[in-house]
Amino acid sequence: MLRGMVLCRHTAMSLPARVGSLSWMTRARSSAKAESQASDDEAASEVLSHYSSASESTSVAEEGAGSDAVDEQAQQEEVEDKLKECIDNVTDKSTRTRQVALESLRLAFSSKTLFDFLLERRLTLTDSLEKCLKKGKGEEQSLAASVLTLLCLQMGSGPEGEEVFRSLKPLLISILTDSSASPIARQSCATALGMCCYIAAADVEDLVSCLTCLEGIFGTSCPEEGSSVPTHHSPPLQTLHCNALQSWSLLLTICPSSQIKKILDNHLLKLPLLLSSDNVNLRIVAGETIALLFELAHELEEEFFYEDTDLLCTKLKALATDSNKYRAKTDRRKQRSIFRDVLHFIENGECHEETIKFGLECMYVDSWVRRRMYNAFKEVLGSGVRHHLQNNELLREIFDLGPPLVLDAAAIKASKISRFEKHLYNSAAFKARTKARSRVRDKRADVL
Repeated sequence: MLRGMVLCRHTAMSLPARVGSLSWMTRARSSAKAESQASDDEAASEVLSHYSSASESTSVAEEGAGSDAVDEQAQQEEVEDKLKECIDNVTDKSTRTRQVALESLRLAFSSKTLFDFLLERRLTLTDSLEKCLKKGKGEEQSLAASVLTLLCLQMGSGPEGEEVFRSLKPLLISILTDSSASPIARQSCATALGMCCYIAAADVEDLVSCLTCLEGIFGTSCPEEGSSVPTHHSPPLQTLHCNALQSWSLLLTICPSSQIKKILDNHLLKLPLLLSSDNVNLRIVAGETIALLFELAHELEEEFFYEDTDLLCTKLKALATDSNKYRAKTDRRKQRSIFRDVLHFIENGECHEETIKFGLECMYVDSWVRRRMYNAFKEVLGSGVRHHLQNNELLREIFDLGPPLVLDAAAIKASKISRFEKHLYNSAAFKARTKARSRVRDKRADVL
């Protein structure tokens, strides 16, 4: 596990050989200032389209050498020029231009590993993000906090990442704790504070201060003394409390044992009360955090015993079988799935295992600690998480994947299956699934 008195250190990543298509860049020039809002929206949409598709592919060329290598170098240089332009636009006078630039950077950073490119520009970009966080409003602050999170992830946990985190940590805490600030800005700052601290905190003091700040945010959802009903808040504030609780639970995975003992004493009585919240996401995050605390408690003390286990299991069973019609069907389905896993772990100590495939590799998520870590990076990186699992040395070290694989075009081509083979596989899977469901329906009919 990733806990201990000294936080793990990771090496940074180098710029990949291939950068991919350039269609997203043609609309993000500084002329956006003179363009209409509709054209700006189109530019951001093209960025999203490009990076969504790029993150699903490998970063190694499938074509031969020679002229293709020259083309790739030219493409890489052009992409870097466009990224420089986006970084310049973050300080533009136009709010809309700044937002488009921030969105472009967010998509680029989440889909590519750009350590070498960002290394000499990190201070400039950090200063620009600080201005956006200080002077911007709402959406701009939210985007700036998201880009800051990804910048820290790109820089890794070395001195560069630590420098980024230390310089903007006070500002993140200031916005997060400011009740007059925009809720969406506070939500992004809660995520940024947790992730940046997880990646780049240099000592336990940084860790404890961030834990305390985040606890102060989601703690307001806990019932007041003498009450068993969680405090009601508006939906934006409930989302803020969810983000704060997720970041807090992420930081638990790197807490020293002495800190975990204090947290167990203080929170195993409070968190179960959040299971009665009227917000499905807050209930789910609370349930996952309880399972995480139980896992950490058993690591500290194999014979760990929780006095109110029976009462807790009763609540979990109710949520795992919830069929109340006033809840949305998708909410009920998601809640039941998560709480079945939580209940099974509390009762039997077994965590549901998930297999994550990326490229020619796969990773097993077989504990609540790894589950919280993976979900945190997936929430920040989106569809780009698979690219980063393949190429980002920070993530590969965190998940014990070893150095990035070096594959040639032939190996990549050999690993791919044809459309016809994929069609045959899907058809066979569909038939098997239909037969299995038919048997279940027949049994249900017999019972009725």
